[in-house]
Amino acid sequence: MGIRRVVTGHDNDGKAVFASDEVVEPATLVLVPGAEFYRLWGGDSTASFPDDGAPPAAPQYFPGVGGFRFGVFTVSPDATVMVEDLDIEAALTEMEAKLPGMAAHMEPDNPGMHTTATIDYEFVISGRVVLELDDGATRELGPGDTVVQNGTRHAWRNPYDEPCVLVVVLIGAHHDAMG
Repeated sequence: MGIRRVVTGHDNDGKAVFASDEVVEPATLVLVPGAEFYRLWGGDSTASFPDDGAPPAAPQYFPGVGGFRFGVFTVSPDATVMVEDLDIEAALTEMEAKLPGMAAHMEPDNPGMHTTATIDYEFVISGRVVLELDDGATRELGPGDTVVQNGTRHAWRNPYDEPCVLVVVLIGAHHDAMG
């Protein structure tokens, strides 16, 4: 199921126009069955108005400092069954092709756990999910709950029966040393 993305812009006279109206399909991964990642918008430099409706360049999944991303992702239930006889190398190649740079942030010894140099704003649309931090602390989140993630090591866990859908905005930030 795609998500409709309507983008406004300006014509040559400065009048507001609908620059584009299209359906964005999710990236799905063999390595993470049931998960969906919608890359709705993003850029890797200071934001400016793309009057023609074309998304700014944003090749990597996570933005660098000054970059930003807007999307939706689905956390599938933990009970979702992995593909039998999964070819890990092929699955990681698929992940890199569909979500460039994501695998480099993931911890192979602790699936799902990752750290990025971003400030993330998350909003739960539906379902429930557990946010786990590096010391094992957890918070259950449900529809309407929000998270401001400040570059912390974390993982999304879904011990429930239904998928959890979140809206996410990622903003590239500096990881300042704690004093």
